[in-house]
Amino acid sequence: MDQKKRPVTKSDAEWRAQLSDLAYEVTRNHGTERPFTHDDFPEAPGRYSCTCCGAPLFDQVDKFDAGCGWPSFTRPLDEAPVGESRDDRFGMRRTEVHCDNCGAHLGHVFPDGPGPGGLRYCINGVAIDYTPKDEPSS
Repeated sequence: MDQKKRPVTKSDAEWRAQLSDLAYEVTRNHGTERPFTHDDFPEAPGRYSCTCCGAPLFDQVDKFDAGCGWPSFTRPLDEAPVGESRDDRFGMRRTEVHCDNCGAHLGHVFPDGPGPGGLRYCINGVAIDYTPKDEPSS
């Protein structure tokens, strides 16, 4: 994990206590959950926030089925703290996306999405939490 100064910082022990084993592995160690393990997200209007710090990241209106097995979005919210960094692991060149508030690894962004931006934010389901539109977001 990069050492950038972030608004939300916790010790490794605090992250481990807060997160499930899988969420910890994905968000803190740049892991990836198995595809098709989070197909239970509602279709109703709502927002998706960082499971680590609660920062609002994506809106349901921008979610689409890319058929890749992970929740996919065409773009983050306008004010979302979604940062990007180069990821050369596993012999591939990809663009990682992370939460700039807490450094959580969210997934990757690819240039093969629909719409005018042409982007596909491929996000680990365990890295985001859904809040229906009629409930306050965290």
